[in-house]
This record gives sequence, C-alpha cells and structure tokens, in this order.
Amino acid sequence: MNLILILLALLLIVGGILYFFQEKLIFFPQKLDKNFQFQFDQEFEEINLKTKDGKLLNGLLFKADHPKGLIFYLHGNAGNLTNWGGVSEPYLHLNYDVFILDYRGFGKSEGKITGQKQLFEDTQIAYDELKKRYTEDKIIVLGHSVGTGLASKLASTNHPKRLILITPYYNFKDLVKNIYPYVPTFLLKYKLETNAYVKECKMPIVIVHGDEDEVIYYGSALKLEEELKPNDRLITLKNQGHNGITENEMYLAELKSILED
Repeated sequence: MNLILILLALLLIVGGILYFFQEKLIFFPQKLDKNFQFQFDQEFEEINLKTKDGKLLNGLLFKADHPKGLIFYLHGNAGNLTNWGGVSEPYLHLNYDVFILDYRGFGKSEGKITGQKQLFEDTQIAYDELKKRYTEDKIIVLGHSVGTGLASKLASTNHPKRLILITPYYNFKDLVKNIYPYVPTFLLKYKLETNAYVKECKMPIVIVHGDEDEVIYYGSALKLEEELKPNDRLITLKNQGHNGITENEMYLAELKSILED
C-alpha cells in the first residue's frame, strides 16, 4: 500500500510539472534587448503591435522591390527574428514582401506565452495590422513547424489567398503521443488541432514535408492530406529532414510555381 501511495504521489508530481511548466518544454525563445538593432541585407521595417493586455509584440516586414503581395510568416518554437529573418530571401526574390512575428517572450516581444488562445489572439492582431497595408487576396499565410497550427487557425477564421504549411503536425496531441508515448496528453494546454482547422479553410492549401523529418514525423503530413480539399497539395521532399527546407532545391522550384499561380 505504501508503494502504491508513493507511485501515485510521484505521478501527481510529474503531472503537475508537465502541466504547469509545459511552455518551457515546447517553446525555446531567445530574448533580445529592447534597443537591439536588427541588421539584414534586405530592406526591412520594424513593427511593434500592442496586445489586448498591453504587451508589445515585435515583428519585421521585409520588402521586395516590386511586391505582388505578402507572406505572413509564423515561425517555429525557438530563436527569434535574428535567426528567422534569413528565411525571407526566397520569397523576396519572387517579389513577395515577408512579415515575421516574434511571439511573446521571443526577441524583443514582451510578456510570455501562457496558452493557445493567447497565441491565436496575438497572431490575429498582427494579421489585422498587416491587412491595413495589403488586401487579403494578396496575403499568403505560411506556418513553419509549431507555427503551422497557428497559421491554420488564422487562415480558418480569415480569408487569405493561400495557406502554406511547412513541416506541420496533425495536431499537438498526436505529435506528443508520437514522441512521448507515455505522457498523458490530457495534460496538454496546447491542442493546436491543425487537422480541424484545415477543414474550415476555403483557400488553397499547400503542405510541404520532408520524408526524413526527425522532429515532426512525416506521417503527420500524410494524415493531414486526408483532410484536404481535392485541389490542395502535399509536396514531399525526398531525403529532407526538419530543418533547411528553405534551401531545398525542390521546394524552391515548387515555391516559384505556387507563388506565380
């Protein structure tokens, strides 16, 4: 009986840690001083946005010479804009401006992430601000890794021209079960149900996934493909892992075709 009580106590402790500290297990932000000066070869504008609770979010708008529209880019779970700014290059070369947002606690953005509803509200605020500069028929929402759930949700409640998902998960519960099969997923505050959001998206959807992804298993994309509309696409990058997709030659070739469509 004592052993059972000890095991139950340990389970409660582990469960409490998983629930109350899961942001530290999911997000790995790198902070920047508020006076930090970004330096990129591309022309860019720094944009600060105020959240509902008064925090400032920081984003960068990279500018093409002759823009045809905007890539609204929601990045992965680590780093900040100094790391992510470089992904704008191929889109700029194809004459699309690129806006990249740092989530709360990332880079110069204030506050900290406490839940998915907060993330949805913050990305919507950023999207609404960019709609003042670009009509929705010129905006492409793009999510990368953890940003794919946010991008799918955003697209499902708005009307962008297209949705692009790079290395998406089916939903967060499914991803955690695949990586940590013994973790009780009912403790997850972050559901990020990409599979449900894409069903509500009226715009064309493109999924891009490497078949050797070591972080978000390739089967996620195959399952998501089953939820897509007939004219949506899954692009499989052969021998491609989780990182480096922006430099993948097949992706760059496909991207040119997608953005010229």
